[in-house]
Amino acid sequence: MTDVSDLLRDRNGSPPLDAACAAAQAAARTAGVDIRTLDGMAELAAVQRLYERVWRTGENHPPVAADLLRAMTKAGSYVSGAFEDGRLVGACFGFFTPPARGALHSHIAGVLPHLRGRSVGFALKLHQRAWTMKRGAHEICWTYDPLVRRNAYFNIAKLAADPSEYLPDFYGPIADDINRGDDSDRILVSWRLQSPDAELAGAGRPRLTSARVARAAGAVVGLGASTAGGPAAGRTDAPTVLVAVPEDVEALRVSDPACAAEWRTAVREVLGGLFREGARVRGFDRAGWYVVDRHATGPVGTGAAATGRVPAGKATAGRAGGGRAAAGRTSGRAS
Repeated sequence: MTDVSDLLRDRNGSPPLDAACAAAQAAARTAGVDIRTLDGMAELAAVQRLYERVWRTGENHPPVAADLLRAMTKAGSYVSGAFEDGRLVGACFGFFTPPARGALHSHIAGVLPHLRGRSVGFALKLHQRAWTMKRGAHEICWTYDPLVRRNAYFNIAKLAADPSEYLPDFYGPIADDINRGDDSDRILVSWRLQSPDAELAGAGRPRLTSARVARAAGAVVGLGASTAGGPAAGRTDAPTVLVAVPEDVEALRVSDPACAAEWRTAVREVLGGLFREGARVRGFDRAGWYVVDRHATGPVGTGAAATGRVPAGKATAGRAGGGRAAAGRTSGRAS
């Protein structure tokens, strides 16, 4: 069912690329979609309409216009679509950074809300990884909203991308029906495409991290949740610090905008402050915790007992105290 012909041609017998193509093919098959690169105006107009639906912007304010996508594909950048029974259900696009960097910047990936849980976004990212490797680049970077719990888990754990920078209000206010004018703080991540963690993630073995284990090893809560659901500041004077995010910030922006704004400020101060110190995010616990090492040395994921490769579903999770985000969004200016 999966169209990966654009990936399989001219691989030159490279084992890493062969493995990346096989992983992309397996992920698309599991998700039940066909994934292929797009360059025709009709297909690119369909991508524009899909993004309008995902972010509920209306046709007058699309997240990206089809004519820009057309120019990007002509210039050699990446636009792909995921199709279910011939119907576009997800799309992803990115553009290359300066040549010396050897990287692709992935700007937006979105999937229709009713497909959440089908791993279509994962399949799109693995297709993008193989496509990028085939062109000789070794890294994909993108931004995401640090408050969106599912995106933090997807990027840091499921894909094994490494957070590298905290960017306050990076895009300015985004007036769609998801962000609702909230400050667009973002975390920039780097996905090193041939790293051992990325290879394992592509094979379905995420980089899991346990906040509970980290706390047992001496981590402190730098930011938790109050009994009322708002942010509660803690302490950041230990080698490892845990930073919480709300369960569903998108719903909170609707039900309690003031509380959502408090979370934005608190995470910016605590997590952003740790980034400014030079701290590194070791991982993200699906229960809603960033695990941050203040004096980390070596790559993300090489910290002590609170991280490691664990079969999916076997991580120890629990409370440790107190790209634009949208259904299926995996990367981009507001994810």
